[in-house]
This record gives sequence, C-alpha cells and structure tokens, in this order.
Amino acid sequence: GKKIGIIAVDPTSPFNFGSLLGDRVRMNEHFDNPDIFIRSMASRGALGGLTDKIIETVDVLKAAQFDFIFVETVGVGQSEVEIAGIADTTIVVLVPEAGDEIQTMKAGLMEIADIFVVNKADRENADIFAKNLQLLVHERTSDGRPIPIIRTVATGEQGIPDLLEAITHRTSELGDPERKAYLLARKAMKVIQAERTKDIDLQQLRLSIAKAIHDPGFNFYAFLQERYF
Repeated sequence: GKKIGIIAVDPTSPFNFGSLLGDRVRMNEHFDNPDIFIRSMASRGALGGLTDKIIETVDVLKAAQFDFIFVETVGVGQSEVEIAGIADTTIVVLVPEAGDEIQTMKAGLMEIADIFVVNKADRENADIFAKNLQLLVHERTSDGRPIPIIRTVATGEQGIPDLLEAITHRTSELGDPERKAYLLARKAMKVIQAERTKDIDLQQLRLSIAKAIHDPGFNFYAFLQERYF
C-alpha cells in the first residue's frame, strides 16, 4: 500500500560514454505496478557512485509524495560514499563471498552504513560471515544505536520484513539537527559544484587536452590555470 520510487544508478563507460541501465530489466515484475516508479540513470563520470543530477531527481520524487525513495549506487568500491550525504538511511549490502572482512571494514564504504545487509544468506559460510561482521562493528553505532545486521535472501523474499522494519524504525527517529545540517551542506556543495562547472564541456575539454599533450612542454596545471582558473 506504499508508493515506492527507485533510482538505480549504473556506471558510465569512460571511453564510449555508454551505460547498460539494466536494473529495470531485473525488476520487470514491478513494471505494471502503479505504485512503483523505476528510473535508471547513468553516472556520467561522477566519482561518488551517483550521478550529477541525483539531488534534483530525488527532490522531484519527494514532491510526488512517494512514501519510500530507494537510491542504488553504482556498487562495489571504496569511494561510492556520496550517498551518505543525500540519504536519510544508508544501507550497505554484502554477500558471503565478500572476502576478507577486516580488509572490507577498512574501506570507506563500510564507514557510512546505518544498516548492513548480508544478502544470499542461504549460501555456505553466510552465518560465519555475518557473525564476523557483527564482531567487527559491535563498537560502532548509528546515531547512538548499534548498527543492525540483517540477513536476507532476496530471491526468496527472506528477511525483507526485518529489513523494512529496520529502515522504518530508523527513519521514524530521524531529527538530529547536526546530521540534518551535514546532509544539507553536502547537498548544497553538489548544487554549487554543478552550477560552477555548468559551462565546462567534458568532450571539448578532452579534445583540448588531446591536442595539448603533443606539446613537449605540456604541463597539466599550467593548462588548467590558463583556461579555467
């Protein structure tokens, strides 16, 4: 009975500038549901795991009064952390084959989680992985609360009610003014960056650099200083 908005961000190739945008194909069972809106977006070179227009897109969905808005980042990596500056609740989804848990915890991606999900929990070693993860994060908190670790099997719809309860519980208690100020500051920074760089054409910049690097005295910083600073 809820209205759900889904924004799925896929990586853009830095060479041919294409993007697969295959998330909608995997969610084809929901296409005809009038209460679910799915929009795939390309990252278009954005480095934070999202896309430059993510803030405006989320605001449009908010204006449409969706009950929940889910934003999926491009995925695996240590730098896809911009979502923490936009989302009320950040969920990091792992699988039992994620590898060395200690090395994984060092990644910046792990530091932004409000909720951990161990998906494919029916696989071998899933229980061991979840327990090790619990030991590693037991001293960390999200807004003063222990970080929940939810086990799910997405294909069998197992654990989904527990995950939804964790999301709903956390969202209902949002209201920390410091966190809200932080989120708005990150949001403002992205809007300012987009406005300041709106006149810079990436394709033209690439062509200019491709031409300039043939000069034996080419200096990257001097190139930028002359044209943009």
